[in-house]
Amino acid sequence: MAKTEKEQDMEDVRQPLIGMNVQELRSLVKELGMPAFTGGQIAKWLYLHHVRSIDEMSDISKVNRERLKQVYTVGCKDHIDAQYSKDGTIKYLFPTSNGKFVETVYIPDGERATLCVSSQVGCKMNCLFCQTGKQGFEGNLTTADIINQIYSLPEREKLTNIVFMGQGEPLDNYENVLRTTQIMTADDGYAWSPKRITVSSIGVKSKLKRFLEESNCHVAISMHAPTPEQRAEIMPSERAMSIVEIVQMLENYDFSHQRRLSFEYIVFKGRNNSKKDADQVIALVKHLDCRINLIRFHAIPNVPLEGVSDEEMEQFRNYLTAHGIFTTIRASRGQDIFAACGLLSTAKKSKEA
Repeated sequence: MAKTEKEQDMEDVRQPLIGMNVQELRSLVKELGMPAFTGGQIAKWLYLHHVRSIDEMSDISKVNRERLKQVYTVGCKDHIDAQYSKDGTIKYLFPTSNGKFVETVYIPDGERATLCVSSQVGCKMNCLFCQTGKQGFEGNLTTADIINQIYSLPEREKLTNIVFMGQGEPLDNYENVLRTTQIMTADDGYAWSPKRITVSSIGVKSKLKRFLEESNCHVAISMHAPTPEQRAEIMPSERAMSIVEIVQMLENYDFSHQRRLSFEYIVFKGRNNSKKDADQVIALVKHLDCRINLIRFHAIPNVPLEGVSDEEMEQFRNYLTAHGIFTTIRASRGQDIFAACGLLSTAKKSKEA
């Protein structure tokens, strides 16, 4: 049954329960005069059963459900648009708590299904090759906004992996991204292994160090050029934290066991695909246990960059592999619906709203 206007207005001012961990849920029920164990019950209803309303929490008394409903709502929001690629990729558009929109990409691949989640509306980093950066920055997503991309996904039960590689720089919204990964991996949350989650970053000073020490999730660093000079031409953030500084920091951590370190490398014709460039990549990461993921460039308007042929991609990969660097070419998915790497943007939707 559709919500009445009064019910919708009431829901808009209530706080979402999704995005809270079990400790926070226990605290809030105590403040409402309920037993602390009710917080654990709510956590199960949220992250195990994925209820859509507080009324579905049947082992909580009706009186306590009514108390909850005065201040809180589950907080899940359905997608408002979906685009389907010929390769099976689906791009969803979700509303956010600040009245904006964010894109989320579901990528099925045999027995594996990956969700590419967003952490911000737009992005501050303004990398030359990325459409999201052209949108500008329109706000951080709350933990509830991030969790909702998983919670409200129609294919949620099929997911095997999550990557923070959608809109925004995850470590620029550090607290909410970390909280999301903690809920995803907590026994009272989704109980996922950290090995199923990868957080990508261009390298944000102090936040990268914190993430390396406060999380066991996989790490992916956006390299895209092997020297500070080259990288600064396409990534303004290089001036704040150099790729050399990033690598030096990473050398202090162990990636030889369960946790994986990878570098993302979009290959641009005449900019970063020469033998010299490959040698510089090899020299840069020689002390790290890592892999390189080569990514095809997807053209965006008014950007003077060009991709390379499949043959050139393979030559670059083979050269790195021959010199001891485990290197893969990432399959390009969802390009026909602008869901591939670097193409996400909700600027048009934000203007229409």
